[in-house]
Amino acid sequence: TLAKATDHIQEQIELIQRLEEKGFTYVISDGVYFDTSKFKDYGKLTTLDQIKEGTRVEINEEKRNPRDFALWKFSPVDEGRHMNWSSPWGEGFPGWHIECSAMSMKYLGETFDIHTGGVDHISVHHANEIAQSTAATGKKFVNYWVHSAFMLVAGEKMSKSLGNIYRIYDLEKSGYDPMTLRYLYLQTHYRQ
Repeated sequence: TLAKATDHIQEQIELIQRLEEKGFTYVISDGVYFDTSKFKDYGKLTTLDQIKEGTRVEINEEKRNPRDFALWKFSPVDEGRHMNWSSPWGEGFPGWHIECSAMSMKYLGETFDIHTGGVDHISVHHANEIAQSTAATGKKFVNYWVHSAFMLVAGEKMSKSLGNIYRIYDLEKSGYDPMTLRYLYLQTHYRQ
C-alpha cells in the first residue's frame, strides 16, 4: 500500500505538538514555525550558506530567523483551499518537511538506518527533517544518508516537468537493444 501524507495528518499534528511541548516552535500570523536557533546542530548535512532565504518561498519578515521553517501553515481566510484540516492552531495544512518525519517515524521508528533522496534535498529538506525529528525525540534520526545526483539529458536535469525522461520502451523505439544497455550499465561505475 502506498502511504499518503494526507492519510497521516493526525501524526503530523502530534509531531508538531511534541515540538511545541519542548519549546521548539513559535506562532506568527501565517503559521507555526520551527525555531532553528534552538536546535544546536541545525544544518548538519550542509553548510548553512547553502540555505538561502527567499529561493523556495517568499521572504517572511515575521520569522525570527530566515532559516526557520513552517510546521503548520494557516489557510488564508479569503481563498478556498482544496486541502485544509483542523488543528489545535487553526484551519490549515502541514508544512512540507513535517510529513516526511511523521510518516517515516510511524513506519520505520524514531531512528532508522537509511534515508535516500536527491542531492537537491540535502541543504533544506533533509536538514529540516533532521532538526524536527531529533528535536522531538532526542534521538538520532537516520544513521546513513544516501543522496543521488541528477541524470542529465542534453546537459539538463532529467525530469518529468521538462519531459525529457527516457524509459526502456522509448530507448527500444529509438533502436537501442535493452540487453545491450543492461550490459553497458553493469560494466560501468554507478556514478557514471
